This record gives sequence, C-alpha cells and structure tokens, in this order.
Amino acid sequence: MQRILMSLVLVLIPVLALAALDKPLKQGAKIAFLGMTFIDTSTEGAYDGARADQAARTRLLEETTRQRLRDEGFAVLDNQPIADELANTTNPAHCYGCEVRMADRLGADYVLVGEVQKVSNLILSMNLVLRDVKSGEALRALAVDIRSNTDQSWLRGLNYIFKNHFFKS
Repeated sequence: MQRILMSLVLVLIPVLALAALDKPLKQGAKIAFLGMTFIDTSTEGAYDGARADQAARTRLLEETTRQRLRDEGFAVLDNQPIADELANTTNPAHCYGCEVRMADRLGADYVLVGEVQKVSNLILSMNLVLRDVKSGEALRALAVDIRSNTDQSWLRGLNYIFKNHFFKS
C-alpha cells in the first residue's frame, strides 16, 4: 500500500508543478526576450565547429519568437541598453539570475530566454523559460525534443511550445 501511495505521489508531482506554470499572463505586458542560445554537444560540432545554417536557424527562431509575442499582444523591448552585458553573457538561460536583472533594467514585466541543444544531427532539444521580473518566478517553461536539423523541425518545436503551453487557449 505504501508503495502505491508513493508511486502516486511521484506521478502527481510533475502534474502539480506544471499546473503552477499556468497562471494567466498580463495582456500588453512588456517582455525582454534575451534570445536563443545554441549549444552544440554533438560530435559533429566538436570536429567541424559552428555551422552557418544552424546560426541562421537560431536567428529564425528569435525573429519568429519576437513576432509571436507581438501577435499575442505583448510589447517586446529593445535590448540595446543591455547589449554589452548580453553580448558578454554566454547563456542568459543559465546565468544565476542575470536575465532577471537585465530585464529589470529594461523595465520589463517578463523575461524570456531560450536554448536549442544539438545532441546529434538528428536529435535536438529546445526549451523556453518565461519569468516574472519582480519575483523571478517561472511562469512558463517547457522543453521539447525535436528530430531533424531543418528550419521546419526547429519551427515545429517552437510552435509546439507556444501552442501547447505558453499560449494555449
């Protein structure tokens, strides 16, 4: 009986955690989008270095994200006032709260950061995290695995995150 109860608790913890990431977002809120970080942990990346097509896909995701945020009624802030600090930050998604501090200096309500990690040319992982600037609390966060290293597959992963978690209706 105790095993069943413990199993049930372990199954429900992720469900309850996701429920906490479903608070309504303020319409018209100001968002500091600090971009997408591309992390290549594949063997191919270790041997061949950066690829132009993957850099272009990262920019495509950034442009698509900015447009989607605007389409949803949010004001996407200009990062120019923090450009130097952002350029010197390897990954805003893992900088011990620097993303929240940078967004606060911009006057943002929310801060959004994202990553794409390439495990191989077939397997990639994408994640986005949206935080409240005042509290630092994660309001939306989701990671998806995608297959295939193409514009279409990257956009499909991004659109899945937006449709099924960030802006689900």
